[in-house]
Amino acid sequence: MSFKRFRRILVRLLTVVVILATAGSIGLYGYRAVFGYHYDSSLSGEDLSAGIQADENITNIALFGLDTRPGDEKSHSDCMMIVTIDNTRGKIKLSSLMRDSLVEIDGVGEDKLNAAYFRGGPSLAIRTINENFGTDIEDYIAVNFEQVVEIVDALDGIEINVASEAELTELNRVIRDYGLEQGKEFSPVEKTGLQTLDGVQALCYGRIRKGNTGDDWSRVERQSVVLNAMFAKISSMDANGLLGIMNRLMPYVTTSLAPADIAPLIVGAVKNGVPTVEHVRFPLDGEWKYYGSSNEYIMYDVDVVADELHEYIYNDVTPGTDSGSTDSTDSSTSTGKPSDSSTTGSTTSQPSATVDPESLVEEGGSYDASTGDYYDSDGDRYYLDENGNRVYY
Repeated sequence: MSFKRFRRILVRLLTVVVILATAGSIGLYGYRAVFGYHYDSSLSGEDLSAGIQADENITNIALFGLDTRPGDEKSHSDCMMIVTIDNTRGKIKLSSLMRDSLVEIDGVGEDKLNAAYFRGGPSLAIRTINENFGTDIEDYIAVNFEQVVEIVDALDGIEINVASEAELTELNRVIRDYGLEQGKEFSPVEKTGLQTLDGVQALCYGRIRKGNTGDDWSRVERQSVVLNAMFAKISSMDANGLLGIMNRLMPYVTTSLAPADIAPLIVGAVKNGVPTVEHVRFPLDGEWKYYGSSNEYIMYDVDVVADELHEYIYNDVTPGTDSGSTDSTDSSTSTGKPSDSSTTGSTTSQPSATVDPESLVEEGGSYDASTGDYYDSDGDRYYLDENGNRVYY
């Protein structure tokens, strides 16, 4: 689709959005009735410790991917990104923050970054990001990973490259386990390579991290692959398709952005054409190490990462380079990422006979004394080998 055609389509769509968003209380009701998203006004008046906005043309929004299971009242934020809308450069930047990062949480102390959402919802999660990384976030968007199924199915699937046999095997294991959890049977993925995945397959692709598929580092990248594939599918639609898909997708979104906030963000993002999308993962390879009795934390110099994040967001300097980025290459796709059995930077040695096995359980996991097996926070079973590394069944 040509840029001119895209702009005509977008102008028509934005005309509807702006009219509904600025027509007072009647317009606000109409906007929500049409697009039906969940508006969270609870952040109003909250102290989010947001820094001074460094550039009025740059807006940062927290994106939380929640893995809330049936029966859960609270959720950890399984995926955390800072979405940067850079109107000056015509970019949307996705900065992934590792969920197991060891950070200081106000009123809690040191804990995993994803624990902030569990303990205090989006307000504490945003405050934690702002305080640790010096950002100016005041709003958020949250999507439950369970809803990825409905979103992708509404798009009639998305194009994903299942890169290896290891990915294929692990993907189908996760699909099978998800089916047992839901009490249904879902279609496995038959082959490797670029192909259309349905909602369940895409959801499970974004979850895999075991079986020599790259641990939590690669899972973060796969989640960004899913998001980019969804963006690509949506951006290829005509005006009728865009209106239809917005009507179907918005009910799955919760955000602190009011309708009157959304319209100018969209207008600013496309004023110089279709924005490019970039993704970088923080911390970078070589800047972190595993920490804790069972390697449950990722530890690094938060101040260093905060400086790199600022340079990327505000000065367009891609981490690892000396000057501003000039392309939209995913900077997180580099070599040297740890596999599931990696102990890169680990401070954990082989467990001794005097170590209480219960002390090696990760947060949210459990230990079965009768079998000597562990269960991680995802419910998957593993044992510790002679070097203290996890081996999944």
